Amino acid sequence: MSEDFYCEFVLSGQIQVDKVIETDGVLAYYHTRPFYPVHIVVIPKRHIASLLTLTPEDSELLLEMLAVVRQVAAQTVNKYGACRVITNLGTYQDSKHLHWHVIYGDKIR
Repeated sequence: MSEDFYCEFVLSGQIQVDKVIETDGVLAYYHTRPFYPVHIVVIPKRHIASLLTLTPEDSELLLEMLAVVRQVAAQTVNKYGACRVITNLGTYQDSKHLHWHVIYGDKIR
């Protein structure tokens, strides 16, 4: 897997994604290889390596991103009754680009 799948493939347009919500700075879309029956990824359109590398200059973008996460989570809860919101860090983070997973259901892989 690439070091930054989101910049290299998603944001560059090399692969097409099924968008859920898009703002000026954030994209939410259905995961290209879902691990859950409902698996949505929320990413900033500007590269930020992870939650741990955020700087004060990223505050506005982080707030925009959390607003999108909240909106996607609310839509998921309204439709399915529940969801989980997850971000991975360290060796759990396959792609070194900040992202949140909004998921529902048991793991399918």
